[in-house]
Amino acid sequence: MERIQKRIASCGIASRRKAEELIKEGRVKVNGVVVETLGYKLNPNDEVTVDDVVVSKVQKQYYVLNKPRGVISSAQDEFGRKTVLDCCSKEILKDRIYPVGRLDYDTKGVILLTNDGDFMNRMVGPQSGIQKEYLVRIKGVISQEELLKLEKGVIINGHMTLPAIAEIDSIDRKNNSCLVRITITEGINHQVKEMFATIGHEVKKLTRVRFGNIRIDDLHEGEVRRLTPHEVKVLFELSKASKVLKKERRNY
Repeated sequence: MERIQKRIASCGIASRRKAEELIKEGRVKVNGVVVETLGYKLNPNDEVTVDDVVVSKVQKQYYVLNKPRGVISSAQDEFGRKTVLDCCSKEILKDRIYPVGRLDYDTKGVILLTNDGDFMNRMVGPQSGIQKEYLVRIKGVISQEELLKLEKGVIINGHMTLPAIAEIDSIDRKNNSCLVRITITEGINHQVKEMFATIGHEVKKLTRVRFGNIRIDDLHEGEVRRLTPHEVKVLFELSKASKVLKKERRNY
């Protein structure tokens, strides 16, 4: 027997967590009857509907988008701003995909798209060890002592961040700025910006260049490509890694 949240997630309707919200809101029915029990177990032939629309299993799809700045990491936006789905073709949108995690409105770079709720939970769930690597243009020239603080962890809103990997990529002394490469495993809101703020450096530009084994490479801004089965398999394996970073594990 299959739990109802899993069926909804496997059909690409929503993640398991979002499915629980749909159930609580009374929007899910089994064989025409509203289900109010989280974890309700389904028989193979049970008909599930969300908002009275029958859900059916779809082929799982996985994509990567090089998100431009000024684009919302959401399936829709109440203010009518451009979303990551606006970067996708109609053919891709037929698979009812949604973003895996988020990138800030003014941040560009790698973001994954899928219709696989289980995959999304593995990538951005609280136990996921997936590494996210960023190139950060900051005001001022960072010192080795400040880099060490980032690597050991800093306090953001009462939370001590997990160990990071940070190094200077280039220095622009003429304009009093530098480019720092930092790798983290957490996903706190505005985490990278807040981390640099704690050591007195304002972030001017932020780009996520890697998510796990997926890099920007030659993917142009706004461009989407399908992940290979091997890339997806590696992502699942990387999600099992420890969230505590070590420098020797930085490159893939």
